[in-house]
Amino acid sequence: MGTSATPEKREGFSSTLGVLAATLGSAVGLGNIWKFPALTGENGGAGFLLIYLCATLLVGLPVMIAELTLGRTARANPIAALKTMSPPGHAWWLVGFMGMLAAFLIMSFYSAVVAWVFAYVWKSLEGSALSSDPVVTEAAFNSLVSSPWQSLLWQWVVLALIGGILLKGVSGGIEAVTKRLMPLLFVLLAGLCVFSLTLDEAAAGLAFLFSPDFAKVDSSVVLTAVGLAFFKMSVGMGTMITYGSYFRSDQNIPLTAGRVMCADLAVSLLAGIAIFPAVFTFGFEPSAGPALVFITLPAVFSQLPFGHGLMVVFFVLTSIAAIGAMLSLLEVPVLILHERFGLKRPQAILACVIMVAALGAACALSASVLADFKLMGRTMFGLADFVSSNLLLPLGGILIALFTGWVWGRDRFTRALSNDGALGNARLASLLVILLKYVSPVLILIVMLQGLGYL
Repeated sequence: MGTSATPEKREGFSSTLGVLAATLGSAVGLGNIWKFPALTGENGGAGFLLIYLCATLLVGLPVMIAELTLGRTARANPIAALKTMSPPGHAWWLVGFMGMLAAFLIMSFYSAVVAWVFAYVWKSLEGSALSSDPVVTEAAFNSLVSSPWQSLLWQWVVLALIGGILLKGVSGGIEAVTKRLMPLLFVLLAGLCVFSLTLDEAAAGLAFLFSPDFAKVDSSVVLTAVGLAFFKMSVGMGTMITYGSYFRSDQNIPLTAGRVMCADLAVSLLAGIAIFPAVFTFGFEPSAGPALVFITLPAVFSQLPFGHGLMVVFFVLTSIAAIGAMLSLLEVPVLILHERFGLKRPQAILACVIMVAALGAACALSASVLADFKLMGRTMFGLADFVSSNLLLPLGGILIALFTGWVWGRDRFTRALSNDGALGNARLASLLVILLKYVSPVLILIVMLQGLGYL
């Protein structure tokens, strides 16, 4: 079955700023707000940061550039792109199908977490989750996740919002929204940072993030950094192939990817600067995950001047960080259903929202009525997270790297990356091919084996 739209009729991003904002929006997510800063502090601070940056250059960035280049060259969804660019009779298109499956699974549990964030925007406005006692804030969080109707209602609100943005199209929806939200995210983060740096224990919070402790750096820390570098660049699930297909023909892909990498890192570090001085000032444990975002931070904000308003700002910026990632995730199956299976774009969006809502309901209810329902020893939430994060994403990244380096080949990759010779980046292309052939797949494989419990 062929595509239903010709390249000339395909919508795309209209500006360089739009490309950067949309691509950055895909990379930035909830992990920037709590996971990255906490992992940095717990794994050696500046030492971990250095390893992460090296891993990004060796793993995350090459695969991201490869995906963007494949997408722009094919001007098609991930399945069609890999099918048309691979030799006849080969089944590389299955990598695109894996990406679509990964996007569905990630959306199913990610939408449940984002639903909590949106609920906390409302809770922040009404002040019901603001207390200096962590026992009270923990009870407020548990009452949310254990309530079936609240979990489902907020998840449906999130999916309706994402679907509504996608209905406005690529330039009028994804690009227009991310061009407004990404600058707002930086402004809000910068404001929180300025306030946080005035607190008594700001130095301790900064030391937690930036003081190197090389005694903590061992093989597990290195693997954590490599895994984070891969997952933070939003690769392995078809999102960058999809967004690359909307790039303009004169877009400098390596420069764009480099800017996204730097901006993504800046968001993560700003989040750490905003959060941890406050956490240390009031003697809380800087643990990662929901405990920090939904239990610890409300208790911290309650003890700060203007704490009520700061809490509202924090959860608004956290929801902003989540929106860009969700747009890119849902756009993958939407484009495939639209181009590959001939559905009109509104029909494809509605179908995807309904499918994610159905699958996501099982994840959203994993802390309440389905808490005792388990497959392979995991709740539906845990299973969707495990299969996508530890199997589908790394496997997709490995296969994209191998396809680009070995199947598509150096010559075609170099020509596409240089915009048909307009950019003088042949040496960079040669280096990237070496990384994609020999380095990135091996490092991703090691991370995958670790995630599956074989290392």
